[in-house]
Amino acid sequence: MTEEAARVDYQTDPSRYRHWKLKFEGPVATLAADFDENAGLRPGYKLKLNSYDLGVDVELNDAVNRIRFEHPEVRTVVVTSAKEKVFCSGANIFMLGVSSHAWKVNFCKFTNETRNGLEDSSAHSGLKFLAAVNGACAGGGYELALACDEIILVDDRSSAVSLPEVPLLGVLPGTGGLTRVTDKRQVRHDLADLFCTSVEGVRGQKAKDWKLVDQIAKPAVFAAKVQERALELAQQSDRPANAKGVALTPLQRTIEADALRYANVTVRIDRAKRTASFTVKAPAHPIEADLAAIEAAGAAWYPLALARELEDAILSMRTNEADIGVWLLRTEGDAQAVLQMDEVLQRHHKHWFVRETIGLWRRTLSRLDVSSRSLFALVEPGSCFAGTFLELALACDRIYHLALPDDEARAPKITVVEANFGRYPMATGQSRLERRFYGDETALDAIRLKEGQALDADAAFALGLVTSNPDDIDWADETRIAIEERVAMSPDALTGMEANLRFNGPENMVTRVFGRLTAWQNWIFQRPNAVGEKGALKVYGKGDKAAFDWNRV
Repeated sequence: MTEEAARVDYQTDPSRYRHWKLKFEGPVATLAADFDENAGLRPGYKLKLNSYDLGVDVELNDAVNRIRFEHPEVRTVVVTSAKEKVFCSGANIFMLGVSSHAWKVNFCKFTNETRNGLEDSSAHSGLKFLAAVNGACAGGGYELALACDEIILVDDRSSAVSLPEVPLLGVLPGTGGLTRVTDKRQVRHDLADLFCTSVEGVRGQKAKDWKLVDQIAKPAVFAAKVQERALELAQQSDRPANAKGVALTPLQRTIEADALRYANVTVRIDRAKRTASFTVKAPAHPIEADLAAIEAAGAAWYPLALARELEDAILSMRTNEADIGVWLLRTEGDAQAVLQMDEVLQRHHKHWFVRETIGLWRRTLSRLDVSSRSLFALVEPGSCFAGTFLELALACDRIYHLALPDDEARAPKITVVEANFGRYPMATGQSRLERRFYGDETALDAIRLKEGQALDADAAFALGLVTSNPDDIDWADETRIAIEERVAMSPDALTGMEANLRFNGPENMVTRVFGRLTAWQNWIFQRPNAVGEKGALKVYGKGDKAAFDWNRV
């Protein structure tokens, strides 16, 4: 486990929230920041002025998921503050100052994913987000506002939006601020330069003129303006007004010293080899197929239950097992049961609950894409890499597929279906098949001709769907050597290499956040100008002036 010691649990519920208040009024939900300064996830800092740590975002992620599934009547989420004169002052600086490099990077990754998730739901699920900035809004607080569809700023002569990380801390805004200011809000680059090098920020009419916010409103009319715009945004949504929500019941899991066990996912950790084996299990029987039965199943509906378990396993392994550098992805069960699940998802994909389940799968697979781990898929006897399950393999850096030419019955197969051509787009907007073949229509057309067919190792290899197809004589040695070689390489170099190779398609705002911005921040987080004894992040709040090495690197 990491040096941060205690295991981080990504599961919570509103009864345990310390930082967020949820209110529901018809089509509008209000998510109010009221961070408990004494409820930090780790000792050594206080969450003053609505500054946040990982625990705050764990609650935020849970709250948004509950709005998605438990409140289908909600069409607009107003994100605001319950504190006077402060919206959110961003990531807690003292937390960052005392955290390890790995902790800071994982913290930024999760907060990035949470904010990207707001935009994902806006694009795919009709859930709109409105930031009602009713006080000072700095750093990560403004980045949260930026992830919303629109921003309304109170015009009270004091409340400002700002990204002061460069001048104040010697680091970058860690959750997409630089990228959203330019790519999303299209702030002119010279004005963005002024904005990002100012500690004071920008307020009032200038904030609107510079496109940093959409609207401003005087305090006397601020609440009414927010409500009016929230209802207008709600009219753009197709979420159902009268549907019954699905309660997200607690996950049933067992945490052992070297394993995580869920009903449909098992993670086994081999500490000596520094590997973890994820085994994803197919449904044991056909899933509920008609809408009444699906709704009645609720959180126990297999596609949703599995997605929640897989997401929790990925997040837990990222944060709590930083030394485990190679993840081996396996599946087991009946491929036909997986294909039946895919048929049901496709048939009902416009139904709000099924759509939200597909959305959770899309975001969970994206978590796999951006995990800083080497990912190998092993297609073995008993595997069921078909349809949605094949996406797990296509997300991997390599796919090893066992060939058993003399044993047709035991020979593992993979199956491509329509879902693999776009149901779960990556951050680039491409399917994983498009990413694999650089959009080459000849290669993709050849695969489409085999759609729905169970492909053995040789057939899959001929189509370019797998990396290697060793037979049973070579399988054990080839996979063992590949894994041992991978584990022996520099994790730093592998992380950089994998991120570059996985995102080879078109660049967009999200890939720039996870690729360019994250890579630079990763580097800056290790530089003495930021985290050295006299680095800006270390001396903040101590009355000392940062000592910079003036050499440009």
